Amino acid sequence: MSLADLTFDERGLIPAIVQDAATGTVLMLAWMDREAIEATERTGEVHFHSRSRGALWRKGETSGNTLHAVEVLPDCDRDTLLVRAHPMGPVCHTGSATCWGADPAPPLARTLSELAALLAARKRELPEKSYSAELFRKGRGAIAQKVGEEALELGLAAVSESHERTVSELTDLLYSAMVLATELGIRADEVTRSLAEKKVIAQRRSG
Repeated sequence: MSLADLTFDERGLIPAIVQDAATGTVLMLAWMDREAIEATERTGEVHFHSRSRGALWRKGETSGNTLHAVEVLPDCDRDTLLVRAHPMGPVCHTGSATCWGADPAPPLARTLSELAALLAARKRELPEKSYSAELFRKGRGAIAQKVGEEALELGLAAVSESHERTVSELTDLLYSAMVLATELGIRADEVTRSLAEKKVIAQRRSG
């Protein structure tokens, strides 16, 4: 996205609508300037311009509820931005999931989106004593191997262990798959589109 093509107001600002990349929920509205857009693209964490402080503002810098940017898109008039992101917790200063109240997205979708944001942060920062960061440090091959191991353990649990153990192994596999997706840069919309295609196939086969 070229900053030269955007239409900023007389203060050098442009409105930015933030949408959960996984669920489609509209989370908040804020303002960006050129510095905020560049910081977002450079760091992968959404930045805004604080009109009250007149300064750059990284979302979550005090609360910890950051936004991992997926993409920033201009509208047709190029005077408004759509920021698609994964939220790391509630985005509103009131503690609500959105600035319009509760998040209408199903709990599973919200949890997966927050996990996606957490994994993106772990991959970027590689903190010590983090299991996720350890997997990222080992690389794609090790992560893929972990997915295979978890799939095998799920299959074994499904035929010989308890329901609770099977659920645990299922979520271990899902977690490992999301680590691999993060490593490969697979986007939420790609997964959603692929699942939708498989849903259509399943519907046809049951007809």
